[in-house]
Amino acid sequence: MTETFPATRAESLTRLAAFAPRMGAAYAAGRNSDPGPGARRDVSLLSPAMRHRLVTEAELAGTALAHHRAEAAEKFIQEVFWRSYWKGFLELRPALWASYRAELARDRAMLATSGGLRKAYETATGGATGIACFDAWMAELRETGWLHNHVRMWVASIWIFTLRLPWTLGADLFLHHLLDGDAASNTLSWRWVAGIQTPGKHYVARAENIRRHSFGRFDPTGELDEDPAPLEAPPMPQAGALKPADRLPDGPFALLLHEDDLHAESLLPCDAQVARIAGIAVPERRGPTGCAPLAAAYTRAALDDGLARAAAHFGSSAEAMAPDQVASWAASHGLPVVTPWAPVGWTAEALDGIGVKLCRIRRDWDEACWPLATKGFFPFRTRIPALIDRLKPMQPTD
Repeated sequence: MTETFPATRAESLTRLAAFAPRMGAAYAAGRNSDPGPGARRDVSLLSPAMRHRLVTEAELAGTALAHHRAEAAEKFIQEVFWRSYWKGFLELRPALWASYRAELARDRAMLATSGGLRKAYETATGGATGIACFDAWMAELRETGWLHNHVRMWVASIWIFTLRLPWTLGADLFLHHLLDGDAASNTLSWRWVAGIQTPGKHYVARAENIRRHSFGRFDPTGELDEDPAPLEAPPMPQAGALKPADRLPDGPFALLLHEDDLHAESLLPCDAQVARIAGIAVPERRGPTGCAPLAAAYTRAALDDGLARAAAHFGSSAEAMAPDQVASWAASHGLPVVTPWAPVGWTAEALDGIGVKLCRIRRDWDEACWPLATKGFFPFRTRIPALIDRLKPMQPTD
């Protein structure tokens, strides 16, 4: 038995309701352990749905608080806010995404010219290193498009410090395969493991930790470098100001959905005059290796669901299209085009190139959280109670 990952809002809400009783003590106790495919009870498996906002952060936090005391649900709620923190951190420092892309291009050029690096890379990605846990996780990544969060940390650490492979190639591999592949969470998490996100503080995979938290399924004693030095990198750029969002236009408008936010029903006011709806998804632009078929299919299924729901909710037609079709679609109706704010990443890059003036609107959740991501997560974490009071997250109503 392996896990399934809901690609519609209806299926995601069913999963959310089923997991709600475990968002408290069970999640806090079991979230760092991975019993393996088919045996996971203490993680929600909703990260792909959250990534595309089939369910929102507010709904996840609200469900946890509706079923548990705040203290009991603290760990689950913190994980929800981690995603918002990463998003805000990159939004305030877009140069980090640009530098990752540039460094990745350099490392891929080396991959093409260095036989030794290419062989080591192919051995790792093919799951043929001889490190049983790593090889099994590579197979799971390819076959399911998902890994447990703690496993992702172990994989990244082994990739960087034991196999001595460039971190950018590992980050690109994750983006290629992951159903929940996300520019901010993926890039900054790999940087954190490497020791360049918080300079000098790296994450080291240890055999005893893997043995304990995999319940003895794996024991790589003697196979890992457990005393590596962190990587070095240029100084962290200073946080800039959050770019202002636009105001919703008066009167009828067209809505352009995209893979970063597929719950238009909660984004727009109930009386919004949505006359036309279209949607784009560009998973193939995740990086130079594009997107694995499994992840691409999930993204497009999520987009189809978001479009169908928006059409039914607003009483309008909806269609999926390629980015280069948006300009003619916009010209055909002559309406202002509204779109959810696309954070730093490949969707934002695609929207910048479609040749249409867009009214970009941002959720209250992001408006509140992102400007606070100026330092490390722990200062941000102290603001979570105030953010909850301000945002008042609630359970889903549909």
